[in-house]
Amino acid sequence: AQKAQQPIVRILDVCYGLGYNTAAALEVIWENNPNCSIELVALELDLTVPRSAIAQGLLNSWKQPIPQLLRLLAQSLQIHSHQFQAVLHLGDARATIQQLQQSNFQADAILLDPFSPPRCPQLWTIEFIACLASCCQANGRLATYSCAAAVRTALIAAGFNIGETEAVGNRQPGTICSPSATDLPPLPTKALEHLQTRAAIPYRDPLLCDSADVILQRRQLEQQASALEPTSRWRKRWLN
Repeated sequence: AQKAQQPIVRILDVCYGLGYNTAAALEVIWENNPNCSIELVALELDLTVPRSAIAQGLLNSWKQPIPQLLRLLAQSLQIHSHQFQAVLHLGDARATIQQLQQSNFQADAILLDPFSPPRCPQLWTIEFIACLASCCQANGRLATYSCAAAVRTALIAAGFNIGETEAVGNRQPGTICSPSATDLPPLPTKALEHLQTRAAIPYRDPLLCDSADVILQRRQLEQQASALEPTSRWRKRWLN
């Protein structure tokens, strides 16, 4: 809501998917500042996902013009209107983020929403998150549903200050971070101690091209050789 007071807000949506995160962001921004112009860059591997959202009417619960705009985006992959400019880049986000780096795009808000780290480690590595950091304004924000220690370690390594968002329902808390902002909700002691365990060893993908299996195996070997506290000991301390 604070960012919405700017005349222009730039958003990077990583793993655009059904478009829910972008739709929610547009709603909040325009409710707080109807005159705000929004520039969106969305990264998505599979075009059938956003198109299926349109076909099934999954975005119809948002107020117009949001469903109409996102329908056009899914159809044409880009929009240039008075208050909304958007492009949907298709392909492996590890490649498209490097193209975005070259364009000098700087986001006010980054929405990071891949599948979970064990399922899609490629988009949670130190190297990929460093690419995201280079596309974030100094006072920008990155938000993700993940509270995984390995993800938070990668965010810290990329230069982000990190905080914790409230859990919703039965879900775990999420993470919000910024290169320079210090007004973030602090991590509780439980989360800080989690960052001192083997769970915090990050995923690595030095050339941004390895398979999920290679990335997972690399991390497993690093964990086995680590002198950090076993995560099972932390879990007994906090979760039993």
